[in-house]
Amino acid sequence: MINTNPTLIQMNSKQWWWSQRPRYNKGLIISGFIAFILYRILDYFIVGPSGQFEEIISETVLLGSGYLIMMIIANLLYTLGSIIDICFNVRNSQAFRERLFNVGYWLSFSLPILLVPSVIAKFPF
Repeated sequence: MINTNPTLIQMNSKQWWWSQRPRYNKGLIISGFIAFILYRILDYFIVGPSGQFEEIISETVLLGSGYLIMMIIANLLYTLGSIIDICFNVRNSQAFRERLFNVGYWLSFSLPILLVPSVIAKFPF
């Protein structure tokens, strides 16, 4: 029998989403690293070699800080997953929960990588 107790669904949902947050953040870190490497490669071939070491360091700090802010925003949006789960997963389906997580995870993972070419084209350093 399916348990439709709203309190139990909410508790299970919150616990499950909380347990998946480290995996989500690890994916964001890996995605950021891949995006940064891709950015440096494309920057080198499209814009040309960077002039000075200090410029590379300051650019890396700027990009890293921006990505850290993006990770904070992504984690705020991650919380939306548990809210959607609580509101729309009335049968407390684990399959629903996992599909919702996977959609959000892969979207969050791919977005920084997919945005790199547009950043290079718009803002060459």
